[in-house]
Amino acid sequence: MTATADDVVANIPDDPYDDANLTDPYPLYARMRDAGPAVWLEKYQVHAFTRFQQCREILADHETFISGAGVGPRNYHHQPPWRPAGILDSDPPMHTPLRTAMAGVITPRNVRALRTVFQEYAERLVDEILDRGEFDAVTEMAELFPVEVFGNAVGIPREGRAENLLPHGAMNFSAFGPEDARHDEYFAQGEGTVEWVMSNCARERLSPGGLGAKIWEYADEGVITSDEATRLVRALLSAGVDTTVFAIGNTMKCLVASPAEWANLHKNPSLARFAIDEALRHESPFQSFFRTTAREVDFHGVHLPEDTKIALFMGAANRDPRRFGDAADEYRLARDASGHLAFGMGIHQCVGQPISRLEMEVLFTELARRVRAVEPAGEPVPFLHNSLRGWKHLPVRVTAA
Repeated sequence: MTATADDVVANIPDDPYDDANLTDPYPLYARMRDAGPAVWLEKYQVHAFTRFQQCREILADHETFISGAGVGPRNYHHQPPWRPAGILDSDPPMHTPLRTAMAGVITPRNVRALRTVFQEYAERLVDEILDRGEFDAVTEMAELFPVEVFGNAVGIPREGRAENLLPHGAMNFSAFGPEDARHDEYFAQGEGTVEWVMSNCARERLSPGGLGAKIWEYADEGVITSDEATRLVRALLSAGVDTTVFAIGNTMKCLVASPAEWANLHKNPSLARFAIDEALRHESPFQSFFRTTAREVDFHGVHLPEDTKIALFMGAANRDPRRFGDAADEYRLARDASGHLAFGMGIHQCVGQPISRLEMEVLFTELARRVRAVEPAGEPVPFLHNSLRGWKHLPVRVTAA
């Protein structure tokens, strides 16, 4: 069925996915939040939710607001999916064994075992950064760190990682937003990466003992199929590489723009995890995606027919002053950012977040310990994407402690 605008819902003619709003989405987000619990996006003919409470409730209610019809605007009930469903775009019972396998691999014990090798590479990378004095915090840090340490942790071959993983991720996450010219561009750029990624997620290409090989053990036990194991290894790479790249860059951008907060972090490097959580809230790597109604529902005064798409804007919800106070648009290290929605909520909450958090905590703790000050060394260049928020380039100057 097709949703229609409700008389009680404000009509928004703006396009959240145009260049201007992707570059700076927050003024539009504020207007959307202020307009009510939901708004009607005229261009896309869909209800959109931008307030924290409503987004959280939708994410927690996977039976009413399903993912199996696709987490982008395409409805898999009526249009074919662009690829076989995975852990992000499936519902129970299909989703259950996939999450069981992933959670069984990303255990506290397995994550703790990664800290030493993450730390060793963080030390080498910070050595190089300090030797340069000026560097690109995206291409020479945010992209390098996850591709190296998490690629090793999963056990995929090193050759071809940088050329394939990042454009593949940008393509995958483009399916979470409208199928416009930007979507088509990222799909064209990522088309040649599919064969490399899928072949290197196969059992015979993975290092013994790595996280990827551990996923394949669940295929041996019959919990998941061989095809599902390959797709889960690919999803694991997305959890530890793609969004982590953006999260590292966004955290650095927040801290570069807040020298007083960097000074606080340098004084007490153990605050790194709070600095990261606040950056995840303030500049969420995932800005938006979609759900589909499994039944007709009246939700906070908005009538939603069965089998209709709705849009959720996490980037707006995580700056909702109703949840995070009047200064929600400011980056504050002392803020309690816990409970933010950057990793989702409910059964589809990012199961790989412990690894992503460990990567960032190790890197930023080492930076905070050894770098006394950070400052811009040029104009940052935004990475414009329909679902992700980050930077293509972030020139930074550092002063050693």
